[in-house]
Amino acid sequence: MSTGQEKTIDVDKLLKNKLKSVSTGSLEDAISKVVSEMVGEDYKCTIGEVKYTLFSGADFHVKIELTYNPEQ
Repeated sequence: MSTGQEKTIDVDKLLKNKLKSVSTGSLEDAISKVVSEMVGEDYKCTIGEVKYTLFSGADFHVKIELTYNPEQ
């Protein structure tokens, strides 16, 4: 059944991948911060090769490791 309020898809918006403008370092820092706050320990994040996909997506490998700080 049609409700009469069908949405149109903005193809130009889908094809402009705004993720390309976000630095990998910024993503790593943000993920590290969130994980560290959730767990209560200092973690670091490393992002592997980023492959941008069609329709504004990205595929990448995320590695999260406990940061060793001997002073804690």
